[in-house]
Amino acid sequence: MKKIASTFIFMLALIMLITACSSGAGTNTVNNAQGNTPANAEGNTNAAANEPAAENAETDGGVAKSTVDPSISGEVTFWTFLDNKKNDAALQKAFNEAYPNIKLKTIFVPFGDLHDKLQTTLAAGKGAPDVALVEQGQFPRYSTGNVLEDLLQPQYDAGKYQTLVSEYNWNRWSSIDGSKLLGMPWDITPGVTYYRADIFEELGLPSDPAELGEYIQEPENFFTLAQTLKANGKYALEWRDSPVHWLGDSYGYYDDEMNWVRNTDEFVKFLDISKQVNQLKIAPHDGILSDKGKQRVKKGESPMFVAGNWAARALAENFPDQSGKWRATTMPFGLNVGMGGSTFVIPSQSANKDASWAFVEFMTTSEAAWKLWIGESIQPDYKHITSQEWYLAHTNPYLGDQEDFRLYSELAGLIPIRRYTRLDGMAWPLWVEGVLKALDKNIDSKTAIQQTQENVENKLKAEKEKLIKELQQ
Repeated sequence: MKKIASTFIFMLALIMLITACSSGAGTNTVNNAQGNTPANAEGNTNAAANEPAAENAETDGGVAKSTVDPSISGEVTFWTFLDNKKNDAALQKAFNEAYPNIKLKTIFVPFGDLHDKLQTTLAAGKGAPDVALVEQGQFPRYSTGNVLEDLLQPQYDAGKYQTLVSEYNWNRWSSIDGSKLLGMPWDITPGVTYYRADIFEELGLPSDPAELGEYIQEPENFFTLAQTLKANGKYALEWRDSPVHWLGDSYGYYDDEMNWVRNTDEFVKFLDISKQVNQLKIAPHDGILSDKGKQRVKKGESPMFVAGNWAARALAENFPDQSGKWRATTMPFGLNVGMGGSTFVIPSQSANKDASWAFVEFMTTSEAAWKLWIGESIQPDYKHITSQEWYLAHTNPYLGDQEDFRLYSELAGLIPIRRYTRLDGMAWPLWVEGVLKALDKNIDSKTAIQQTQENVENKLKAEKEKLIKELQQ
């Protein structure tokens, strides 16, 4: 478990650092600037988690029940970028207790190699696995061309699980027009503000998670706090341009009709917020897991940062001596952000689709599987899991015995819907270029947002037209 946790965290950190190198933001996120009510990290119940199970999903004592025949047989080849033989064995044992006649062949493929190889085999029409674990940022590679099974089809009937997961988590694995489900929802990674409660208390700042979460929703309050930290040689954020990127990731780049969505008054406001972060120099423009970042954390110079909920495990592994000092609360500025995640897909060329679905359904919805996944710092988003007392009552000693799972599930239900397209990765460096130019040259924010849109749409015109044609086929 320890090894897979380290591997998983390293992979996520690597993705963040790669993004940071091209943008300075350091995250690939989703947010909501709609003024959501701040989460209470200590005592609130999770309203979303307490909703009843989906009315159209067959349940057994409130827990989603599979309708796949347990006597089904076959062989399933599964590609995964998570490398841990011990955990693979535990998952296979649990799976075979439910489906004793299905032979599972798990193959580890390094992250980049897996996604490249999967794209190649899907395009070739042969050589793909029966099931693959696909990361969010790579998913758009396979969302057109009918190379993946639509899990809404009667053979799978995944639609019965729709009301058990958040709208965001369901829709991000759909086709661009929302008519197909191409990946089965699995984990979710809400954005969280982590902070040193002891340092905040020492400086007279709000230190209770609920109190701090509410306080930092207002930009004026956040900057007051940030300047107090700065006056004491400390930073409030990692990256100088993060706020406008967080907002951007809440909307994506294009809507379901392929219209550009990043040109509104809200983007002007958040570019102004990023400018203020830059001008006040309250972010070192460097991540906490870099060599210099780790030194800052050890010295107490980076007592606050925003990251996906996996960061609690990263903190515990990198800074064990700070156990009990950290806490978690909501993101600032009314934002709710999804920072990554993955899905299980079934290639259309699979010759073992029924057995593959039995495996996918088990790994994503069963309590037996989730009790293993949670040990790897992988967060569930299924209400029949997140509403159970063993889950809600979980406390994290590193976070001062805070009920962390309760907070994460509350935040997960607030992440807004967005669409993912293969143009997103092409638009990202162009978007960042425009943002950093506005920060460095203090260009009027409304002008910068308009110029950035024009630059992106001009340079991606041919690719956009190509994608639209594919979607019309």
